Amino acid sequence: MTIAVTRSQDDILARAQAADDMFGFAREVLLPYLDFEHAKPLLNDGVDADQWAKYANDPAAVQSEAREYYLFALGKIEDRRGLSAERSVIKLREYAWLMGRDDVIAAMDAARYSPYGEPKVSAFAAGFGFTPEPAP
Repeated sequence: MTIAVTRSQDDILARAQAADDMFGFAREVLLPYLDFEHAKPLLNDGVDADQWAKYANDPAAVQSEAREYYLFALGKIEDRRGLSAERSVIKLREYAWLMGRDDVIAAMDAARYSPYGEPKVSAFAAGFGFTPEPAP
């Protein structure tokens, strides 16, 4: 079963505006799922609807985007990339949130971080039934 974005545009905008991670990792996941009118307050001056359309993601594709990012995160864990591993945990949490999977977020929050976010990423994967092998 494929899961699409379940959060409203207003909810996504509010979460993006409230995101307080120093490097903006949460917003990197959230913004592409906003339509132009909702994203506009967070965009650089001069970005128009046509430019935004090239950046925006299909809400129905959020689960496949999350899976791709999960596979990327595994490489960062394996390579012991500290900041990249933290970025992965933040982004995967936001993907879970977009899909309404508060249970996955709770499992990630309950997991320890060390080593390199692997337990948190594993909790994410378990919640979605993802495996380390690329999908066929």
